[in-house]
Amino acid sequence: MMKKLIYFIGIVFLLCSCTKEVQIDIPGYEEKIVIDGNIETGQPPIVLISKSNDIYSPTDLNSYLNSFIKGAIVTVSNGTTTIQLDQICTDDLPPGTEQIAADLFGISVDELSNFHLCAYTSFNPVIWGEIGKNYTLTVTYNGKTYTSSTYINQPTSLDSVYWKAETSYPDYGYSYARLTDNPSTYDAYLWQVKRINIQSDGKPKDNIFTKTFNPVFDDEFVNGLSFNFFYENPMSFDDSTVQSQYKGLYHKGDSVVIKFSKMNQDVYNYFEKKYTQLATQGNPFATPINIVSNISGGALGVWAGYSPSFDTLYCQ
Repeated sequence: MMKKLIYFIGIVFLLCSCTKEVQIDIPGYEEKIVIDGNIETGQPPIVLISKSNDIYSPTDLNSYLNSFIKGAIVTVSNGTTTIQLDQICTDDLPPGTEQIAADLFGISVDELSNFHLCAYTSFNPVIWGEIGKNYTLTVTYNGKTYTSSTYINQPTSLDSVYWKAETSYPDYGYSYARLTDNPSTYDAYLWQVKRINIQSDGKPKDNIFTKTFNPVFDDEFVNGLSFNFFYENPMSFDDSTVQSQYKGLYHKGDSVVIKFSKMNQDVYNYFEKKYTQLATQGNPFATPINIVSNISGGALGVWAGYSPSFDTLYCQ
């Protein structure tokens, strides 16, 4: 018994002697410019510019709004025409442009007056998105210049869309679609939706398009194939009137506009890593992810070109 005790104590001392204090040198915070810009078929370019924040900085709404940058020089060129974008702010809009601005910022007209948001855009249609054109973005701020380019591809339409009720909930189901992927090209896609049912106040259920939790995918595993897939209803998760068992499902009778957009590979790489990072945040076992920007000059963010096609899904 004594020999076993001595052996046990010896093992404990041996294990304790193997410990070592590890010190991690965390690099200091360096403020960077963040550019979030996009252009799509038939729409004006829109560019939001802000400053990155330290991970330990405040995360309240005012801090977020104060991070946006005004006074930059922003131009977009389609190869033949170069236009300097106008700075527009939500609290100083020309009369009659409220709905256009709401669509650009992705918020409702009623919310415009609650936020002081500034963006760069142009209402000159000569620089609006066209299929088959390359668009170069140049941003100059505080003596530094940042550039990027993006291409608007030929859109790919869905073969069909349909709604299928869940077995347990006959009046609720997901949105389904069938897609035939082009075997000769690289293709990446973005899925967005909004419901257009007219409510008792005469307004549609949703004012803007909403992305699902993981709205992007490419054809790495489905190149040249025809396949079916489905997506959830993203609007239901923030709707307090929807019971928990129906979250993610469309109700029978819903009318849903599906916006299905093509994008370049570098744009897809940015968003694929961004949404993966969002899905794994807080997970101590997740692999660290670096989101790669397609903007040169030291800025973060993305300049994205989209070519959407549209379908209307009737849930019945």
